[in-house]
Amino acid sequence: MAPKQENLTSKFSGGLIVATLFVLIYLLSPILTPFLAAAILAYISNPMVDHIETWSLGKFCIGRTVASIIMTLVVIIVVLLLLLIALPLMQKELMMAVEQLPIYTSYLQQHLEPWLLSNFGVALELNADKFQSMVSNNWKSAGGLMGNMLISLTSHGMSVVGWLLNILIVPLVLFYFLRDWHPMLTSIGQLVPRKIFAKTQKIATEIDAVLAEFLRGQLTVMLLMSAFYAIGLKLAGLDLALPIGILAGTLGFVPYLGLGLGIVLALISGLLEFSTLSQFIPVLVVFGLGELLESMILTPNLVGDRIGLHPVAVIFSLLAFGQLFGFAGVLLALPASAAIAVALRHLCRSYVNGPFY
Repeated sequence: MAPKQENLTSKFSGGLIVATLFVLIYLLSPILTPFLAAAILAYISNPMVDHIETWSLGKFCIGRTVASIIMTLVVIIVVLLLLLIALPLMQKELMMAVEQLPIYTSYLQQHLEPWLLSNFGVALELNADKFQSMVSNNWKSAGGLMGNMLISLTSHGMSVVGWLLNILIVPLVLFYFLRDWHPMLTSIGQLVPRKIFAKTQKIATEIDAVLAEFLRGQLTVMLLMSAFYAIGLKLAGLDLALPIGILAGTLGFVPYLGLGLGIVLALISGLLEFSTLSQFIPVLVVFGLGELLESMILTPNLVGDRIGLHPVAVIFSLLAFGQLFGFAGVLLALPASAAIAVALRHLCRSYVNGPFY
C-alpha cells in the first residue's frame, strides 16, 4: 500500500473510532453518570492511593487493594460529613427565611402596591401569613428534609430507586477504578497501534498533565472559595450564608456562573432578612473581594491557564455536552474539552509540519 493511501486509511480509522466512541457515549448517557463521576474521583484520588500503598505497618505492607479501600472510605466520609452539616443548616435557615416573609410582604404592600395601583391599576394580592402557615405546616408534617425524601420515594417509585442505585454504584466503581487503575491504562495502551503509539503516548501524557493540574487545582479553588463565601456572608449577617456560599464556590468552575448566581441568591435572601439598604453593602463587598481573590490569587496560582480554553469555549462545552449527554455530559465536558484542545494542537502542528506520527 502506498504511504499516502496508508496515511489516509490510518486517519479514516482513527476518525471512525472517535465517531463510534461519541455515538456510544450518546446512547449510554442515561447510565454513564455514576461511572463518569467515579472515574473523575479516581483520577483525582489516584496519586494519593499510589502514596498510601507504599505505607507499611511493621512487616505488613498496605498494598493497592487496602489503599483503594481507605481512599474510597475517605471520599464517602467527606461526602457524608458535608451532607450531615449542610442539610440540617439549610432546613433551619430556610425556616428562618420563611418566618421573615410577613415583614417583606408588608413592605411590598405598603410601598409597591400603591405605586402599581396608581400607575398600572394592578393590585398585589399577597397573604404572607397564609403562605407562611402553609409552608410551616407542610414542612413539619413531612418531618423536614427526611420527610420530603420519604414522600418523594413513595410517589416517584422506581425513578428514585434508580437514582439511589446510581449513588450506591459510585463508591463501588470508584474502588475498582482505584484498585485496577494502572492495569487498565496498560490494557488501553496495548490497543493502540504500534505505529502511532509513541505519538499517542505523548499526547496522552500532555492531556494527563493538563487535566491533573486543572482538576486538582480547580477542586482546591472551589473548596477555598466555598469556605470564603460562607464565612464572609455569615459575617455580613446573612442567615443563608452556608448554602449560598457553598453553591457560589462550587459553581465557580463555570466562568461568572457561581459569582452571578451567588449574588442573585444573596440579594433575594437579603430582601427577606435585612431591613435597610446599607446592610446589603457588606454582602456585595464579600462577592467583590471573592472575585478578586479567585481571579488574581487562587486561579492564577492553583489552576492558571491549564486547560487552554477561552471562558466562552468553557461555557459552550458545558452547555453542548450537557445538551447531548445530560448530567453525564456536564461531568465529561471539561476533561473532554481539554483532551480535544490538546489533540487539535497536535493535529494543527502535524498539518503544518508533516504526518501525525
